[in-house]
Amino acid sequence: MTNSNSAVDTIVYINSAAGLNDFIADLCNEKQIAFDLEADSMFHFKEKICLIQAATGTSSYIIDPLSIPDLSPLSQILSDPDIVKIFHGADYDVRSLYRDYQIALHNLFDTELASRFLGNAETGLNTVLKNRFNITLEKKYQKKDWSQRPLPGPMIEYAAKDVQYLIPLYQIQKKELKQKGRLEWVEEECRDLTLVRSGPVNERPLFTKIKGAGHLDRRSLAVLEALLEFRLTLAEQKDRPLFKVIGNACLTKIATQKPATMEQLIRSRALSEKQLNMYGHHILKQVQKALAIPEDTLPGYPFSRPKRISNDATARFKSLKLWRDKKASDLELDPGVLISNTVLKSVAESNPKTFDDLEAVFVLKNWQQKVLGKEIIRALAGG
Repeated sequence: MTNSNSAVDTIVYINSAAGLNDFIADLCNEKQIAFDLEADSMFHFKEKICLIQAATGTSSYIIDPLSIPDLSPLSQILSDPDIVKIFHGADYDVRSLYRDYQIALHNLFDTELASRFLGNAETGLNTVLKNRFNITLEKKYQKKDWSQRPLPGPMIEYAAKDVQYLIPLYQIQKKELKQKGRLEWVEEECRDLTLVRSGPVNERPLFTKIKGAGHLDRRSLAVLEALLEFRLTLAEQKDRPLFKVIGNACLTKIATQKPATMEQLIRSRALSEKQLNMYGHHILKQVQKALAIPEDTLPGYPFSRPKRISNDATARFKSLKLWRDKKASDLELDPGVLISNTVLKSVAESNPKTFDDLEAVFVLKNWQQKVLGKEIIRALAGG
């Protein structure tokens, strides 16, 4: 554990197991700790957490996961129900902490989520801090490679500043949410947020993640899948993100045109000269291989068609949507923050007649049921 003096008070840089244990011992009695993460998804095939920033009311800490083999002791703080963990836009952080270290968060407060429930139209951290404290964060290191070591001092300072203002922001937001009667709403949303997890990576077929693939014919899908498999292998070998090997749009263009010769591949203008030299012949082989697949074994796009609802349910949905939009306007909230269209459709299909019937549908949050349930029933009856 080393100290460095900077514009951010004192930054404690932690790059050893002993330093991590000291950090945990020092902070285990804190009531509020701000956190943020930096990862390397822009630079490597398999993304990982490269930095964990933390701040109390007096100090800033930088934890270096790449220098500490075992981060599991950190769960003593992150899972402690008596310590409020403050993040801004926590969804990615929650998923990443569980993916990399199987650490589950408890007692989370997301200041981005709180901003939405306070009616803020723009909820990015820079905008929120500008509006609240007239502070502008420097963003020039946002897309830098956080896996590089040693990290330059300015990058460490930048990372520390990202969490420096979260505790005062949390304290202001908590007070305002209490005044509006919405603190319980945000606390429930934050509890649900701690349960999000990353889904499987690179599920087959790979083309289901490619924009526009649903419009391709089956032969083109076969070519695209072969090209995507080739790129995946290449990206893993090079330890580079997929988009930095060959872009999705380029592969889709090749799958549509199906060039048979290098001249045709060049004329497609799908690849740069460097890519043509490095991968051109391999790509032509993948196209040829996919063109040889028998017709009866070609892949099809797995469309998931939305369930059609009856005319009566459609009318009920429109009534609920009109009520929801008016209610959201009265509360000065984005309608989707109050209740999503997906939830409204489920309620419209179920057509509950009573408050208890609505509760049995199991689509509303507890706060939505409590605050909005009776109005929903009235809106359905009126509709």
